Amino acid sequence: MRWLFALLCLTFTALSHANATPSLGSTPIDKVLVIKSERKLHLVSAGQTLKSYRVSLGKQPNGAKLREGDLRTPEGFYWIDWRKTSDKYNLSMHISYPNARDLARAQQEGVPPGNMIMLHGTPLDEEYPEWFFHTLDWTEGCIALSNSDMREIWQLVKDGTLIEIRP
Repeated sequence: MRWLFALLCLTFTALSHANATPSLGSTPIDKVLVIKSERKLHLVSAGQTLKSYRVSLGKQPNGAKLREGDLRTPEGFYWIDWRKTSDKYNLSMHISYPNARDLARAQQEGVPPGNMIMLHGTPLDEEYPEWFFHTLDWTEGCIALSNSDMREIWQLVKDGTLIEIRP
C-alpha cells in the first residue's frame, strides 16, 4: 500500500511541475518576438524560434505607436504582465506598454501615450467570420491572432515573459 501512495505522490509532483514552466516540447519559451513587417509572432527559446504565428496589427501598421488613439502597434521591449479572458476578444494578454522611452516621448510631445495594448484573439461575430479578421490589420494598436493560435500561446507563454516588437 505504501508503494501505491509513493507512486501517487510522485505522479502528482511530476504533473504539477510539468505545468509550472510552459514549454513547447521540453523547451521553455523565454521570449515572444513580433516582426510587424512580416505580420509574424515567434515563440523563442534561447535564441531559437520554436513556432511562428500570423498576426494582425493596428489599423495604421507602419511606424511605432506615438500617442493614444493613433491606431499603431508599439515597437520596443515590453513584458507580458497579466492576462484575462475577454468577452469581446476571447483570451487576452497585456503588454506592458508604455515603457520608459514611450512615456518620455509622449511627455515631450505633450500627448497621452495610450495604454491597454494586448495580445488577443479574434471576435466571435455573427456578421464577420473569424477568417475575415485574420487577413486584415484591424485592431486599435493591439496584436491579434486566430482564437486557436491565441489558446495555444495562452498555454505556452507565462506572465513575465519578454516581448519584443520590431518594425
